[in-house]
Amino acid sequence: MAEEKKFYLTKEGLEKIQKEYQGLKNLKFSKTRGEIPKIWHSEDINPEYLSFWEDLSFLETRIAELENILKNAELIQPPPKEKQNVVNLGATVLVEVEGQNDEFTIVGTLEANPALGKISNESPVGETLLGHRVGDEVIVSSPIKTIYKIKKIKYKIS
Repeated sequence: MAEEKKFYLTKEGLEKIQKEYQGLKNLKFSKTRGEIPKIWHSEDINPEYLSFWEDLSFLETRIAELENILKNAELIQPPPKEKQNVVNLGATVLVEVEGQNDEFTIVGTLEANPALGKISNESPVGETLLGHRVGDEVIVSSPIKTIYKIKKIKYKIS
């Protein structure tokens, strides 16, 4: 049996997924408790009936996705103090790229949002930085070759 994909999440990310999951479960419960639209016994199917089942199908699909994420979630924890000089999940990394400083936090794919400075551990930059230290220069080739010089690594202690 193939190993399930792990979903790396920060504490905030996990809470957000749990909240969405609970909200959708409550919504599904409230939708199925009420009156289900009738199908009508003619050539035409009641559009409300179709809409109800489409909504329910979407809800059930999203609930199943969230259950899979929660079942395979792994909380991002700061590494022990002696390993905090190495880039890992949860690290906020200050880099120099073409003379400009840039800073981002490395998170799991579900929380990645480059506009907010959160990049995925599976993105070309995130993946390349993992395991490196301050002073290291790494080359990221996507689609052009760019050199990232690591200037600082810090971990948020929760």
